[in-house]
Amino acid sequence: MLETTIAGSLPKPSWLAESEKLWPAWRLEGAALAAGKIDATILAVKLQEDAGIDIVSDGEQARIHFVHGFLANLDGIDFNRRQTIGIRADRYKAEVPTVTGPIRRKGSVHRAEASAARAHTRRKLKFTLPGPMTIVDTIADEHYRDRPTLAHAFAAALNEEARELAALGVDVVQFDEPAFNVYMREVKDWGVAALERAAEGLACTTAVHICYGYGIKANTDWKATLGDRWRQYEETFPALAASRIGQVSLECRNARVPIELIGLLKGKDVLVGCIDVASDVVETPEDVAATIRAALAHVPADRLFPCTNCGMAPMAAEVAYAKLAALAGGAAMARKAL
Repeated sequence: MLETTIAGSLPKPSWLAESEKLWPAWRLEGAALAAGKIDATILAVKLQEDAGIDIVSDGEQARIHFVHGFLANLDGIDFNRRQTIGIRADRYKAEVPTVTGPIRRKGSVHRAEASAARAHTRRKLKFTLPGPMTIVDTIADEHYRDRPTLAHAFAAALNEEARELAALGVDVVQFDEPAFNVYMREVKDWGVAALERAAEGLACTTAVHICYGYGIKANTDWKATLGDRWRQYEETFPALAASRIGQVSLECRNARVPIELIGLLKGKDVLVGCIDVASDVVETPEDVAATIRAALAHVPADRLFPCTNCGMAPMAAEVAYAKLAALAGGAAMARKAL
């Protein structure tokens, strides 16, 4: 009950990549880089265990970015043909590769790090993949020229990868869909259908993560324009509640999301963000327990999983892992109170 987990990414060690950057440059090359990615994955798993996290992640240590890390082993994408496009309804600009042909998976993308993580923990293991709508919003397209069609092409490739991860012993496959908080009409029109295609036939637990973004300036500036009550979830949660996805991960700590909105997810496991990834202030266990108590008014305890608001990749490592220890401590307090 009240098992803790994280949204996905964790800071990379300074010997592997640049620190405190969302799109860091690798510090290693060739075989040394491949080995370093595995070492960092194992380290991230062990540090989560030390912090007391119940359902651990690979920390996305082998990926330069949560979307582009998956795209690297797909046919139909030209990384040499880069374009600068607006991301998340032009919230910020990014230089992205271009879809130039049919999307197909060349082979396994994340087998190495998933296998390493599975071999080095006895705890439940979560692995994250980008969701189809968010990929579509983070790439240029000169082939399909239709966002729903492109999303379903990516969903088919994601499904192949997700099935392989489940076969390796991954307990939870989570699809990250921050775009669901931006294109609410499209979520209902084709986003949920593409997400379900990505999760089709999975025997493991399935999850979707929807938040207000990493703790970078473009996102914090956008949040400042949303007013005193953020109601984006109100438009998408009913569609997700009716979907075949088992878990929904959301932002809560220091957010202006009306807590009662999580009641719209009746019948789903709810991963409640109790850790603010946009602040270096380390929560106390009491802070975490208070967030859990507020959520318990709307979600049964056996369906509530204390989590982080979003990924922690751009954060200083010492801050990130201190926050994870607070997450575990707060969940323990809440369990004791129950």
